[in-house]
Amino acid sequence: MTPIEEAGAAPLLRIFHPSDFSKASEVAFAHALKLALESKAELEIMHVARHLADSAGDVHWTDFPGVRATLARWGILPAEAAREAVAKTGMDVKKVVLEGSDPVESMVQYCREHPPDLLVLATHQRDGLGRWLHKEVAEPLARQSHAMTLFVPHDGNGFVSLENGTVTLRRILIPVDHEPSAQPALQEAFFLAAGLGKSKVEFRLIHVGTHSRGMPTLQLPHRPDWQWEKRVVEGDAVDRILQEEAEWSPDLMVLTTQGHRDFLDALRGSTTERVVRGARCPVLAIPA
Repeated sequence: MTPIEEAGAAPLLRIFHPSDFSKASEVAFAHALKLALESKAELEIMHVARHLADSAGDVHWTDFPGVRATLARWGILPAEAAREAVAKTGMDVKKVVLEGSDPVESMVQYCREHPPDLLVLATHQRDGLGRWLHKEVAEPLARQSHAMTLFVPHDGNGFVSLENGTVTLRRILIPVDHEPSAQPALQEAFFLAAGLGKSKVEFRLIHVGTHSRGMPTLQLPHRPDWQWEKRVVEGDAVDRILQEEAEWSPDLMVLTTQGHRDFLDALRGSTTERVVRGARCPVLAIPA
């Protein structure tokens, strides 16, 4: 299998994955672990405790997702492998517990001091009143850290199997616009699929606009076993992107994001955030 950095992308040196020790975050953990394994990267798994001194007895290393157990289940390590065996895979795993009353603020500060190359976050799709009743973590963390972020829906399977580590990446949807350019998203989608050794991948580029202006000009990587399709549709950008995702059932969506652009965006969320809330598949957001 070709390592991701050998596919031509900037190597992933540090992958950051927050965990709340819930079943919902296990699928996101599987994605972070698989990408760290293939990239030979440093994987930092973090939990934020509101009162570390009071909850020290409740936060234990065994509460964190089991790296060795997962690698053993995937057939990477023997069932009774020692902790040192993880380093022989080429990746470095760190488990970090921080104290903080605001998980987002604590993690943003940590990311400023230790900038990650990739965030891998579990998301709970909420909209409307639900967003005000529940503290959001994934969206503000991604926005404030300015890092490339993989959002993994908590109720989906994603493209990495938690059970056996296999990768299912047959279809990748890439929303494109004239601004910001989708070229970084297209390149990262190519690097990811190539780095994970996937063949016969279908890429669909969708532009929500007018046929008169047409699809933005992009450089498409060439591989004989990959297919590229372009579609121009009209309507509301978020609605049409989510409709395409629901009808085509991609394994991954990759898009370029530029954050909040105006006051209305700040209230209802940027296009990327609204897509993340509605998508059933993982979404890889690339900062413009």
